[in-house]
Amino acid sequence: MVEPVPLRGTSLHDGVAARLRTMVFERELAPGEYIDELKLAAAWQISRTPLREALKVLAAEGLVELVPRRGCRVIELTDADAEQLFPVMAMLEGRCALEATERATDDDLLHLRRLHEALERHAAAGDIDGYYRANHDFHSTVQRLAANRWLDRVAGDLRRFMRLWRGRQLKLDGRLAASLNEHRVLLDAIEQRDAARAERAMHDHLMAQLAALKALQRSEQARPRKGRKEHA
Repeated sequence: MVEPVPLRGTSLHDGVAARLRTMVFERELAPGEYIDELKLAAAWQISRTPLREALKVLAAEGLVELVPRRGCRVIELTDADAEQLFPVMAMLEGRCALEATERATDDDLLHLRRLHEALERHAAAGDIDGYYRANHDFHSTVQRLAANRWLDRVAGDLRRFMRLWRGRQLKLDGRLAASLNEHRVLLDAIEQRDAARAERAMHDHLMAQLAALKALQRSEQARPRKGRKEHA
């Protein structure tokens, strides 16, 4: 639901872009959905000009696409996108883990430990949404601790697309527990200052996400076919 909250400010289209970006990441605007500019403009009490400027920003980021004579819609990532993107992110995030391990202070490690404890709590409660958010915070923090502006730029750009799956792989039976265990291995490597092991653990963690996503998709595709056979 679109909240009727007005947006104001000197950089109005930046605020609009930020809100649209959040709606895409939270799937309030679903993949493939066309964006109702009139509805949003009315709800946010703005003209369509800053909204269109904001949509151009998101289009440049690759989160939405402008369709001639149809409007603007949220992008849909394919299975092929996942096959190509996850291995790249596995390499980048692995490098983030390596450099973060080399550079992290004791206070940084304490912060990572607290973020991990949030993962433990959400997993124990079976709270997939909470786990997803805490997981994003953890990975973003590792990226920040690497303190490599070039790595941060590339990984940050691609992380936007990773967020479009919004942790769907966590819905696979047993995946929440497996993900948590992968995080335990990763955190232990970082705390032990074993940069090479941290890099491998992060890489393997990302590739496990891809495997889980593919397994979930296979199970979802199999259910309707099974249902038709039983019905027949």
